[in-house]
Amino acid sequence: MEEKETLRWDCLLRFYEKGETMGYLIGWTRQTAEVLKELETTGEYRVKEEYIRKKNGDIAGYYLELYRWYTEKSRAYLPAAVEGEFPIWFSLNSDYRLQKTEGTVIIRARIPGEMALVIDAGRWDSRGNHMYICKNAKDRADFEKLLNTYGIYDETILVDRKGIFYPMLRKRMMESWERLFTMPPDRPENGYATTWVLKQEWIEEIIL
Repeated sequence: MEEKETLRWDCLLRFYEKGETMGYLIGWTRQTAEVLKELETTGEYRVKEEYIRKKNGDIAGYYLELYRWYTEKSRAYLPAAVEGEFPIWFSLNSDYRLQKTEGTVIIRARIPGEMALVIDAGRWDSRGNHMYICKNAKDRADFEKLLNTYGIYDETILVDRKGIFYPMLRKRMMESWERLFTMPPDRPENGYATTWVLKQEWIEEIIL
């Protein structure tokens, strides 16, 4: 396994408001009216399994497994802040945030930097789709060449039952997912922030 890289805060300064000692992220998250009520009642919100099941229906099991994997891995990088099972997602650019839909609100929050883990949206999509997370274009080309050597034209099979026939490729694929945590977003608009709690005092604006 390759040497673990370190995610440095100075790689993420473009997301931060200047002048703050600890640093803050400004993020936008789309939530339901239920979440807003919980915030008003208890002063904070943590994602519940029932919310994920209600939102995703028949494919909820996929998201529950994926989010639990993400949370468990995140503890190595943000141990003090990862207290729940499931992450809360924030866009870091208002132009790329989720749009309001019926029954939802948009919350603009000012998040303490030590409470958030920032990842790249594209790499998250690769992880969610069981694909290789490359270091750069050459690494991607090299991996595709290796797949072709084995006659594999769909890398996602390495994660299902067929993956047992290609243990080294499967291992390389799964180890690449660590880059989700060690490589900062390529561009500001590609950044997601995740927290495991949303506190009422973080809220700056609610778009109803």
